[in-house]
Amino acid sequence: MKASDYIVEFIEKQNITDVFGYPGGMVTHLMDSLSKSSIRSHVTYHEQGAAFAACGYAQTTGKVGVAYATSGPGATNLITGICNAYFDSTPTLFITGQVNTFESKGDLGVRQRGFQETDIVSIVKPVTKYAVRITDASRLRFHLEQAFHIAQKGRKGPVLLDIPMDIFRADIDPDMLEGFTPHETEPESSFDELLDAIGASSRPVILAGSGIKTAGAVKLLNEVSAHLSIPVITTMLAVDICKDSYGFIGAYGSRTANFIAAKSDLVISLGARLDVRQIGANRSAFAPDACIVRVEIDKDELSLKTHEDEIQINADVKDALKAMLTIQARPVNEWNNVCDTIRDELKDIDNKLPNKLVQKISDMIPEGAVITTDVGQNQVWVAQSFNVKADQRIFFSGGHGAMGYSLPAAIGCALASGREVYSFSGDGGIQMNIQELQTIARENIPVKIILFNNCALGMIRHFQEMYFDNNYVQTIPSGGYTVPDFGAIAGAYKIPYTCVEDASDIDEKLFAQEGPQFIEVKINEPTYVFPKLEFGKPNQDQEPLLPRELFNKLMEL
Repeated sequence: MKASDYIVEFIEKQNITDVFGYPGGMVTHLMDSLSKSSIRSHVTYHEQGAAFAACGYAQTTGKVGVAYATSGPGATNLITGICNAYFDSTPTLFITGQVNTFESKGDLGVRQRGFQETDIVSIVKPVTKYAVRITDASRLRFHLEQAFHIAQKGRKGPVLLDIPMDIFRADIDPDMLEGFTPHETEPESSFDELLDAIGASSRPVILAGSGIKTAGAVKLLNEVSAHLSIPVITTMLAVDICKDSYGFIGAYGSRTANFIAAKSDLVISLGARLDVRQIGANRSAFAPDACIVRVEIDKDELSLKTHEDEIQINADVKDALKAMLTIQARPVNEWNNVCDTIRDELKDIDNKLPNKLVQKISDMIPEGAVITTDVGQNQVWVAQSFNVKADQRIFFSGGHGAMGYSLPAAIGCALASGREVYSFSGDGGIQMNIQELQTIARENIPVKIILFNNCALGMIRHFQEMYFDNNYVQTIPSGGYTVPDFGAIAGAYKIPYTCVEDASDIDEKLFAQEGPQFIEVKINEPTYVFPKLEFGKPNQDQEPLLPRELFNKLMEL
């Protein structure tokens, strides 16, 4: 059996239906084998697009997303997507072609021996869970099994197999290949301290992170919240997991969520990293009067403490939620009323035009839909103001914050789900991977592109106002940044185009067109993301500052 046929057959057996990649000389055998399989192989128009599509596929299905590229520039073009998968714990397999083993420089001191030879394994090791070059075809089964195991074990993430061309075309006997047997044991976890803390608390709050999504524990979270009547706040990446949450915490988060955290006496952090964007630079000022219990599957994350006396539990959040269901049910109480009061007092206080547009667009998007956002102001507006319906999922590029994520990720999400996907972007981010419009057009993939066009890189323009005396270099037209005619671009790709210039243009007909659509939302005013936290301040004191009378009233509740 040819080795590349074996690799494809192995991927098929993992119930993976779609893979993404870009042709190149060193992966021609893999491409040929894919063409003879039941796997749908999708050519993108840049390797980064393939990497993000694999991320979207994995985020939607929970399976391993697969992307491939040839050696040299093909492999290095995957790196942004690899980093995205690493920081957001997305299980993915990246297969890179490599020069023949007999062309490799090996231990020679030369920079390169074979054409396009690049040591991709050394480059990506810091941002993968497992990366190896396979130089012996008899080890294929071992490395494939180990790679898939590691990608999905514990805190999920990307793995990479670098395979020389002569290994792809080698003849192997599948029955003679050595397999991989995992030897690690599951850590024993006790949730007694968590359950005791809940019993002693009068103002508990669950801080739900995206780890709940990657653990497949969304339904469990909602059961626990209802069973114990514990208010839920989230991180930005988890805004979609609890319809009745009080919003997401952090620098650009909901004032309500930030106040609730500050007023709580117990924060139960489930699958959240608690980084600077989430809890502020002064970590001890976050929820200052609360006991903090952190449930985290990645033991290394616990090395960065929030409070010195925090309770740390290295365990799967799914197991923690199951333990919480064993507690006697709690009724709605005064603390729930306090949370409602905070929300009512702060309702619509930061509801600017873009937020209103997102709210109105979200009302047009059906239940069960998948939504992607890019990075920048559009991302935060969606996180702040999207009215999440039943079974909707919103996916972001979180830790890596990669502009250009939304469009190719939406391709992976759509092919994985078989449903329409709604892809939000800004005029800057969409141009990072705008070539993937051709992937959408070629396959008639039902991606609804919602482009917020303010003719600016709005986040950076705002920084320039704050710190650089309005020197708008490279962020607006007068500073050297311009945007194309997006209607003409949509026409070139033969994707139906709609221009929204006023909120009245948003109605039930907005998404009436079957298949892909390109909807440009023009915003003819400077845009901002508010509320916004000034570095070093406590989370609940965001700008623009609340009137001190209202701030003090909420702090005294």
